[in-house]
Amino acid sequence: MLKDQTAIVTGASRGIGREIATKLAEQGMKLTIVGSSSQISETANELKKMGYTNILPVQADVSKEEDMEEVVRKTIATYGSVNLLVNNAGVGFFKLTEEVTLEEWKKVFEVNVQGVFLATKAVLPHMKERKSGTIITISSDVARYTIPNGAAYTATKYAVQGFSGSVAQEVRDYGIRVGTINPGMVDTYFAESTQGLPEKKDWLKVEDIANAVVYMASAPNHMLIDEIVLHPFAQQYPIA
Repeated sequence: MLKDQTAIVTGASRGIGREIATKLAEQGMKLTIVGSSSQISETANELKKMGYTNILPVQADVSKEEDMEEVVRKTIATYGSVNLLVNNAGVGFFKLTEEVTLEEWKKVFEVNVQGVFLATKAVLPHMKERKSGTIITISSDVARYTIPNGAAYTATKYAVQGFSGSVAQEVRDYGIRVGTINPGMVDTYFAESTQGLPEKKDWLKVEDIANAVVYMASAPNHMLIDEIVLHPFAQQYPIA
């Protein structure tokens, strides 16, 4: 279903993004992987060593419009099309609201919301012209309920959910599908944590999120999967 199609994956240097890129490459997709540091080239080399040759690494800042426009231009110049955009790049921190600095507030919104907007905006003209495409944003279960000490992060995920829903309505007549994947606790590097800690043994794994992306992206053309919410069985959470 996805073989020989092209995907852009942001935040692909490590963690969930790297695993999404790997799973899509396993499906036979051609990839542009985007990261904010030179580590993205290391990730590309690792994927190529695994036998996946159609990997284009691009170091870019998702919060900058010119960077995301260049990502799309390079992808089309290299592969000829963009079939799938995975908005995965994200940052988060958790502290009392009065301890949040304005710089921290701006940073989390620039990456988590502005980055999703700019990447989506950059691919839409191409997808509209082709009358096909899929846009998947990795959001969070806190797009459905609130948590203490996470006002800034939670606010960004509510914003992303609203943004994705509106875009989905705008582009449905062009055959473009838009959806979100909202995971609970995932064993990754998020929020300066360490992957593989013993206390995370029952959390979701990065491959769980990557498999959800493959499932959503592989849906037949007559099917739209608006949202996937997944949690580790051990997680207690409010029912929205």
